[in-house]
Amino acid sequence: MDLLHKLAELVERGALRALDFQFAKYIAEQPNCSPQLALWAAELSYRVGQGHICIDVSQMPLWFDLNRADQAWLLDEYADLDVAKAAFAQAINQSCAALSDGSSATPLVLVEQRLYLARYWYDEQIVAGYLQRQTQTMATSPAMPSQLNQLFPRHYLALAEKLRQCTTAEEKRSAVQEGLDVVSPAKVDWTAVDAIVAGDCHQDALHQLEQLVPDNACLNWQKVAAAVALSRRFSVISGGPGTGKTTTVVRLLAALLLQADGDVPLIKLVAPTGKAAARLTESIGGALGALAVEPELKAQIPTEATTLHRLLGAVPNTVAFRHNASNPLHLDVLVVDEASMVDLPMMARLMEAMPPHARLILLGDKDQLASVEAGSVLGDICQFAEHGYSQAQAGVLSGLTGFSLPASEQSQPLSDCLCILQKSHRFHAKSGIGLVAGAVNQGNVVLLDRMLDASMADVAWSPLSTDAYADLLRQLVEAYRPTMLAAKSESPQAVLAQFNQVRLLCALREGDTGVEGMNQRIVKALRREGLISDKDELWYVGRPVMITRNDYALGLSNGDIGITLYDVELQRLRVYFLLPDGTIKGVLPSRLPTHETAFAMTIHKSQGSEFHHTFMLLPEKNNPVITRELIYTGITRAKQRLSMVATQAVLHQGIVRRTFRLSGLRSLLSI
Repeated sequence: MDLLHKLAELVERGALRALDFQFAKYIAEQPNCSPQLALWAAELSYRVGQGHICIDVSQMPLWFDLNRADQAWLLDEYADLDVAKAAFAQAINQSCAALSDGSSATPLVLVEQRLYLARYWYDEQIVAGYLQRQTQTMATSPAMPSQLNQLFPRHYLALAEKLRQCTTAEEKRSAVQEGLDVVSPAKVDWTAVDAIVAGDCHQDALHQLEQLVPDNACLNWQKVAAAVALSRRFSVISGGPGTGKTTTVVRLLAALLLQADGDVPLIKLVAPTGKAAARLTESIGGALGALAVEPELKAQIPTEATTLHRLLGAVPNTVAFRHNASNPLHLDVLVVDEASMVDLPMMARLMEAMPPHARLILLGDKDQLASVEAGSVLGDICQFAEHGYSQAQAGVLSGLTGFSLPASEQSQPLSDCLCILQKSHRFHAKSGIGLVAGAVNQGNVVLLDRMLDASMADVAWSPLSTDAYADLLRQLVEAYRPTMLAAKSESPQAVLAQFNQVRLLCALREGDTGVEGMNQRIVKALRREGLISDKDELWYVGRPVMITRNDYALGLSNGDIGITLYDVELQRLRVYFLLPDGTIKGVLPSRLPTHETAFAMTIHKSQGSEFHHTFMLLPEKNNPVITRELIYTGITRAKQRLSMVATQAVLHQGIVRRTFRLSGLRSLLSI
């Protein structure tokens, strides 16, 4: 049996996608291309389907994750490993019409032992080229240090409230260190500080700490992030939930407007999905309310976010966009939220459409799940943060902020464009959600067990069992009851707001613990409670749906969630969606693009969302899909309460399994 026949048999067995087989067959048909190269092509196509950008041909691959027996069956003529390596090396290095180094148009590209599909190699070159061009320093106005001090003031009111809750001098000193972000205690006159905070801790009295706690003893990462973005045309502000990414960017935009001195830059806000854009719009509005600047300046900061597809101008029924290298975007500053969700092809389309003069600011959590499609661009970029700032950039940032920032001899050009926010303002030191998320992010099994065994007000964990599964369904019925009742009489805005308070997140799509099975069971349970009428089948008042395919004519995107209500005027059901601009759009069920019920959704689809009460369900058995990033993302969707149902074994196996996506981006960007 020849190799292609064996690959076809793997497709029949479900071990290989038909797409992978067809690509291998196409490569095998090209002049001078051996079956061994076709096998590499199938492996590459298979790995791209898992999110990788390329494969390393210097390493013997796993061949489609087959077990040893199946790999031996597939490669029986190369039973000897050395013979197999030699044969595959020859297949890769031989002259073939399907393979090049990128200098000619071929479906496969081989560069430095990395084998690519040509389109991904091309996109990687675009992203790397843009980043290499945008790492130069930009001048800031002489007034910027004082303006940053005004935009990032010390919060003496909050500190006063904390101090009133302290009962000992040691607690008060600790509160001062935390509240003023003190990182160099030796530079502080603690005797004088202790004398001030020992008295009546009013906000006015605490202003004396301005002199006693100098800036060079402190380090406010939000202020540093703004300084990084002011000093670079390209920048990344990354941080976990509650670290203040939106607050930081609003103050940064105010600083850019102050620096413009009347020449108002055109600023745009975008996110990968409509759901994330709506949340960014809401967050920006909240941060603006707390911004202490002149009303005229505040009015110049945009409050409405849109999606990347709408910004670039998606052309219906094609993969093309109206804005590209030949027709750049019309803007001066672009802020992209939830950048971890942006895959390599979309990032390439965005970067090639950026005007040369414009600033690009990426916001996101580097520890969240990578994009659904191929690549992990934000993660690749943020790896350079470990190198630290250069001597020159450390000096620039110190001059802008007053903080003493260390310099590193290992710094790379891209390192100077990054800032990782490290202080959560949402989860305090005793927050269960924050502690559990931290343990997962560290991959610390012992710490996670300790957290889950402790009594935490905002976290509940139950090992998966028949009883726990039934109890979860009962809890979900009660959690969704307010939505189903509101759907009978409240406005679309009110019902959508109520529905977004709660969500069940699943790791998988199929099975009893997957999205499909849980949605069916939740609907049945709601029917038993009389919250869904027995006469209603597919469509009913209160049915939440998620769009699974973009429809540019309707203005709906993959991931948008709507709620089904009765339109009294039309006397029929309509599905209402909250658009990124804050308006409500009603659509007849018959006009909706592909969609699904959304009482339960995958953790992947939940990115860009937050829920007051998040339920998370993991399957009984271990699955390669369950990784540290997946579990961390699910946990951090919770704002106030997390209810988790999972076996201890699956949690342990998941948090030690890291998501790894092979690409050449880091190599291209390194000196």
